[in-house]
Amino acid sequence: MAGRRAAERWSPAELEVVAGAVLRAPSVHNIQPWRLNFEDGLLVLVERRELELPEHDPHGRDRLMSCGTALANLELAIRVLGHRTYTTEFPDPDRPEVVAAVEPDGPLPPSVTEVNRYSAIKRRHSHRRRFAGRSLTRHQIVDLRDSAAAEGVQTRPILDEIELTMVADRLEFAAEAHQHDRGYQRELALWTVRDEGQRSGVGLAVSARSAGSLPWAGLVRESTALPDREVLKRRLAEETLLAFVTPGDTRHDHLRVGKALQLTWLDAVHEGLVGSVLTQPLHLPEVRAALTEDLELSGSLQALMRFGYPSSAVPHSPRRSIDELLGSGFRVGEAGGDR
Repeated sequence: MAGRRAAERWSPAELEVVAGAVLRAPSVHNIQPWRLNFEDGLLVLVERRELELPEHDPHGRDRLMSCGTALANLELAIRVLGHRTYTTEFPDPDRPEVVAAVEPDGPLPPSVTEVNRYSAIKRRHSHRRRFAGRSLTRHQIVDLRDSAAAEGVQTRPILDEIELTMVADRLEFAAEAHQHDRGYQRELALWTVRDEGQRSGVGLAVSARSAGSLPWAGLVRESTALPDREVLKRRLAEETLLAFVTPGDTRHDHLRVGKALQLTWLDAVHEGLVGSVLTQPLHLPEVRAALTEDLELSGSLQALMRFGYPSSAVPHSPRRSIDELLGSGFRVGEAGGDR
């Protein structure tokens, strides 16, 4: 009941804007590991820690990054509704699952950038296929770097031939390791869903899978054709690859890099680009350490992200229902009476 009373300030339409934005955030294996609570006038984002990926994400780093993408969407939704936002990360030491509390803090019209980012939320999806043969300009790359820098996250483009060779080596090693890891393959199969006509749910949609091989496939399956290093290097050279780096490797860093990833992605979508995130190689400690050394990074490497122009339309993955997001028997129609 407390959550319902706290939500009464929102009309059903406003609540649908907020919840809909959170639901459309990207997440590892599309597990959507979050709930949205209403507590004392705050919108509270809760990490669903029971949703585990012990083979892919043994320490929950990707899960928390996923919560960061949801936080970015949550703040944008509140802003387009005309409110300032004041966010506290991990506000309660006794409730580690609470990753952020967002307080609507007075009226303020959204900026043009915020409106553009919000409008890109519905159009954003993971493009795990080959990009169209058109390179990003240096100006576009600088703009993408600036998007993440605003969140205190460093982005490092990987363009140099020597660096691409080193990255290709590390990705090839990681791909072979994952391809022969039976536990990893079972977990990946468990979270892969047939989604013909399916709009509600979780998991990686079969229809969105790449029919090609690395790096476009992203996730390495037993059937993925692994190219040799030279082929892989040429393919990486066709794309714009950014490394996302944080000062440390704490839960705050993981949450913030997720937020930075999402805002960068939304800015890219607004410019007509598509992208996808690569984190699975970085869960092999030796690969993460080697890439950090190879690229001479000054912080913790959290993710690689590929950007380009779309080569084809890619369907969206299924999403949980709004009722499941809000939980506790709460229904959207109950917010704000009959407004």
